Amino acid sequence: MKIRTIITGSTGMVGEGVLHICLNSPEVESVLVVNRKPGGIVHPKLTEVIHKDFMDLSLIEEQLRGYNACYFCAGVSSVGKKNDEYRKIIYDLTLNFAKTLLRINSKTNSSRAQSRDDTSDMVFCYVSGSGTDSSEKGRLAWARIKGKTENDLLKLPFKDAYMFRPGYIEPLKGQKHSYKFYKFFSPIYPVLEKLFPKYVGTIEELGNSMINVSLNGYNKKVLECEDIRQTGK
Repeated sequence: MKIRTIITGSTGMVGEGVLHICLNSPEVESVLVVNRKPGGIVHPKLTEVIHKDFMDLSLIEEQLRGYNACYFCAGVSSVGKKNDEYRKIIYDLTLNFAKTLLRINSKTNSSRAQSRDDTSDMVFCYVSGSGTDSSEKGRLAWARIKGKTENDLLKLPFKDAYMFRPGYIEPLKGQKHSYKFYKFFSPIYPVLEKLFPKYVGTIEELGNSMINVSLNGYNKKVLECEDIRQTGK
């Protein structure tokens, strides 16, 4: 099976890195990126759709058909955001995108409300983050919201779904979108890797992990840093 994947968040560090890994992978046949603004990348495998409102995908539904994977890398920091605002961006937006993909790519291709019978051939990979709270009862609001997002995505009838919880991520060299502080940490990444192997990884490992679990599955639905590194080799 060759992967035909949709990627969100490719104008951010994680999404941009995953996009580059996919474009260079022989296992990936084609990539559709859905962005709010142009990403500036041209490649024979790549199609880009510019769409502002992820809560209303009706105008681009036809372009979202025919894919067998989605690597959902879009997200924002909780810093400076109220809980309701953060929940809308993280939970509401992600679930709306996922449910839309299910509806238009289900085996029945039905327009009715999604049910457990409307199974999909799509694998959905969601990037949350280390510290996400699966219990939804912890002290940190951002962790509860991401935990609920993960939990509800796993209830949807995708062919398979995997939640990725990276910690510190070392970007690819030459990435356009990465925080300035990475310039200070990149030279000492080999040291961080030796000291904190359970909490660090590379964007290459993350992208390869998504590709590998899409093709071969994995015995866990929630992948922590160690799982990402193991499956991303």
